Amino acid sequence: MQGTQRPQSSQLPVVVIGAGPVGLAAASRLARRDEPVVVLEAGPAAGANVSAWGHVRLFTPWRDVVDEVGRELLRRTDWVDPDPSTYPTGRALVETYLKPLAATPALHDKVLYGAKVVAVSRRAHDKLRDVRRVDDPFELHVQTATGLRRLWARAVVDASGTTHRPNPLGSNGLPARGEAELGDVISYGVPDVLGTADTFGGHHVVVAGSGHSAQNVVLDLVELRRRLPATKITWAIRSDSIARVVGGGASDPIPQRAQLGNEVKEILTAGDVELVTGVEVVALERRPHGVSLLTSRGDRLDADRIVAATGFRPETSVLDELRLGLDPVLECPVKLAPLLDPRFHWCGSVPEHGVAELAHPEPDFFMVGMKSYGRAPTFLLKTGYAQLDAVVAHLCGDATDVTTQRAARVDPPSVALDPCATSGAPQCGGTADRPSC
Repeated sequence: MQGTQRPQSSQLPVVVIGAGPVGLAAASRLARRDEPVVVLEAGPAAGANVSAWGHVRLFTPWRDVVDEVGRELLRRTDWVDPDPSTYPTGRALVETYLKPLAATPALHDKVLYGAKVVAVSRRAHDKLRDVRRVDDPFELHVQTATGLRRLWARAVVDASGTTHRPNPLGSNGLPARGEAELGDVISYGVPDVLGTADTFGGHHVVVAGSGHSAQNVVLDLVELRRRLPATKITWAIRSDSIARVVGGGASDPIPQRAQLGNEVKEILTAGDVELVTGVEVVALERRPHGVSLLTSRGDRLDADRIVAATGFRPETSVLDELRLGLDPVLECPVKLAPLLDPRFHWCGSVPEHGVAELAHPEPDFFMVGMKSYGRAPTFLLKTGYAQLDAVVAHLCGDATDVTTQRAARVDPPSVALDPCATSGAPQCGGTADRPSC
């Protein structure tokens, strides 16, 4: 809805930001309840963020990727359910599931593409003003191909993920000195090494980061070197030991992740990769034919290109005029933070949670999915779907928080039983260095 007249909040839609797996799952639940909903997707198609790592295979099989509510909508069409035991790539996730789901009769007219949210506030209220604040709707400023639009909403569900905001190389969380000027020789996240062989093949590549994204990039570079032997690979990690990085091997409850760790161990043992530990990046300098990475110890790593597989973080600047309650460390909702603390939890041990843990001081605004986890390093996609059960029930006036009620009756998920992790890219909105499960 556009215009300047004051709308009645009860007549307005719920606006969902992002048409990835969690955003479309939110829309599916609202549509099933005949609630008006608009999905704003910055990219040209559903799953645009996932497409950026489409070459990566997930650790999670189809049975844990497809949302049950989405499956219900798809089964009303000629959609064929993929083999639940197989593991999709990001590309398959988009083409086989997300695009068909967005095109179902229930959702096809509810998703706006090329609609980038640039600001969210309350109509006529900045975050300082209390008078009648909750009585007025949300106002979203949305950049489109035809200009800036203003949309009103009775509630906002932010499922935009984190993969569009990669972490910089600097060890202090800020861009390293010179990093901004060297974007032409830095690739962030999980680049398609094998699909862009001209960019990496025959060059010396430094991979920075120790998570699953970095491990997949390193393995792809080793494969590329078999085709182009002049390729040289240096792997720079902050840890002083590789043991924690590659996981528990046969004791790992996630078979695909265990396989990844074993493959990494093999290439390190074979000497296919130069491993440099204890690397804290402070600066980058351009060389005549490449770049030098400078560390806090005074070491210098020379390369032709750098892959910064250093993780992602949530983008909250567009929400500056909302009253957010974020943990100062993890940047997730305050009450959710103790459940996510990476010192004690990974995706398989985070208990189910609901509105009470996801709520912000701003009524009827929710971050869900990977974005709700802030900087916490793991995320279970099925947890994102459970979050939506609670949030949508709340927005539709159900008296109980269904997820919290269910979580109170069961033990936290078993690490040994929960499917989890990514193949290096965010599984459905996950991240590099942040295993998405």
